[in-house]
Amino acid sequence: MDWVKRIAMLGLALVALLPAAAIAQSKKQVPYWVSIAAKEALLRTGPGTNYPATWKYIRPGLPLRVIQLHEDWRKVEDPEGEQGWVKSILLSEQRTAIVVGEISPLRATPDADGRIDWRVAPGVVGKISRCRDGWCELDVKGRTGRIETRHLWGVAEDEVVK
Repeated sequence: MDWVKRIAMLGLALVALLPAAAIAQSKKQVPYWVSIAAKEALLRTGPGTNYPATWKYIRPGLPLRVIQLHEDWRKVEDPEGEQGWVKSILLSEQRTAIVVGEISPLRATPDADGRIDWRVAPGVVGKISRCRDGWCELDVKGRTGRIETRHLWGVAEDEVVK
């Protein structure tokens, strides 16, 4: 009988630890940036499948800004300013950004006088890395270059990304 009690106690301890792990994971400081990981993601009016969807994203990699957390749901803002709730499983921590404003140069170096390797149009999405001093490295399907953060939505102008 003693072993039955021990197994039951161990089971209860494990069950008690699961919610703590989930809570610790959701304690990330908001706001923070994510991108869409799924082929399709619904934006809902509230944190649950019982809330109506207001938008259907069909663009994996699109950057979103998380502004609120609720269990396994994230309230996000998209590049157009739309806000709503998305299931966290549909999101990735892969940092991306979307080009905004006008056609912008991708330069060989993070310098306004650096050689222009590519030009990117508004709406182009790419992976970002190595951001600092107002510049990020942007990778658009293998074509990389440095771009000023003022031309991007998905990174703060003064943010450092490694």
